[in-house]
Amino acid sequence: MYERKVSVPVRNVRGVAVAVVSVPVADLIADPLTGWLDRVLAGLADGVAECANLPDVGEVSDAVRIDRIARLEKLKAAAAALQAAESVRFAQAQAKAQLAADVHPGKIGRGIADQLGLACKVSGFEAARRLGAARALWFDLPETYRLLIGGEVSEYVASLVVSETRHLDETATREVDAKVTAAGIAQMGPRSAAACARRHAYEADPQGYVERGRTERKHRRVTLRPAPDTMSLLSGYLPAEQGVACLKSLRDHTDAMKAAGDSRCRDQIMADTLVERITGQANAADVNAELQIVMPLDALLDAKDPTAAELDGYGPLPAGLARDLLATSKGRLWWRRLYAAPVGGPIVGGDPYRRHFDGFLKKLIMVRDRWCRDPFCDAPIRHIDHIQRYSDSGLTIYPNGRGECERGNYAREMPGWKVEAVANGLDGRRHTTKITTPTGHTYLSRAP
Repeated sequence: MYERKVSVPVRNVRGVAVAVVSVPVADLIADPLTGWLDRVLAGLADGVAECANLPDVGEVSDAVRIDRIARLEKLKAAAAALQAAESVRFAQAQAKAQLAADVHPGKIGRGIADQLGLACKVSGFEAARRLGAARALWFDLPETYRLLIGGEVSEYVASLVVSETRHLDETATREVDAKVTAAGIAQMGPRSAAACARRHAYEADPQGYVERGRTERKHRRVTLRPAPDTMSLLSGYLPAEQGVACLKSLRDHTDAMKAAGDSRCRDQIMADTLVERITGQANAADVNAELQIVMPLDALLDAKDPTAAELDGYGPLPAGLARDLLATSKGRLWWRRLYAAPVGGPIVGGDPYRRHFDGFLKKLIMVRDRWCRDPFCDAPIRHIDHIQRYSDSGLTIYPNGRGECERGNYAREMPGWKVEAVANGLDGRRHTTKITTPTGHTYLSRAP
């Protein structure tokens, strides 16, 4: 059967022409570019299937595979460039719509990055960072953006150029952009490309570079992230001289301990010393911990029970390690048994008409949700939000509460956002909410 095709011209992106593509009419359901992207995705999936189903790995030469891999890397960069362009245009259209809706000037822009985050399956904070980088590439770094479109630099390298020039004005940024591309960042590794951009940024505005360093010191902080195999990453974002001083102190102490015959390796001594100095403990293993045991008490006592515990501030901890911690640590220990769905009644009592979630009700919701309940957001819980707003007669009860980061809670107050409960968490199913964004897209959020 004859299949009519239509040529779909993709508009020029920052002066670089993108090839015209022919697609079947059947794919032009709503938007030509969206239909073409769907076909590209389908083609990539077919490629994976074809690669996996080849009976003999040698049917395609290694040189051909390298060519494919190189083109796929360029495809990733070009896709990032197109995504950046679409993100900028989306943000412009949303800001225009908010102005038309008479949103308070101080709130213009709120919720835009959050919609991008839901679409890209990242947090609102990460989406805001990506949107900022997209704007910088689109408006101020045309040469770096041109390299990204052509797949000559990766999205990561482009983001490093953005980061190193973010303090410059538009004129200086464009000058640095021209210099780094002329210097050949397309042939540099990420570290060299960042150093090149940093050097030219400093030369463009030495005083501003120094002021930026002074300002950034206000943002010093310590963070904790889970790592594989029940480990964690404790990071300090510190002024350079303080970071160097901390590391030197740990190394000097390690040298003394090894000279005294300590059998631990250097890395172990440094890690243990860090914990001991921060906590004031004599022994790094004697930590104070609260084990939130979301399981029957028998699981704590039965060595064969595989049910995981919940370590406050970290996340799931294998039951075997939880028992080891309780048995060996000389620190202060607490464990708390929390029923996921008790039989015969609600989890908590209290006044359903009070304004704020507090006390044990707040604690219980935070234990249930662990992190911000917005999909793909792993930020700490800062607010306990009413799913059905208190102003709309929503009750201050367990099923109507959800843990939110500050950004997520404020975003849902913008026009067009809607949050509703799908499952209350009391009937054996996980507590579930549905989020509807101003564009009509919906996302489900289930408690861990």
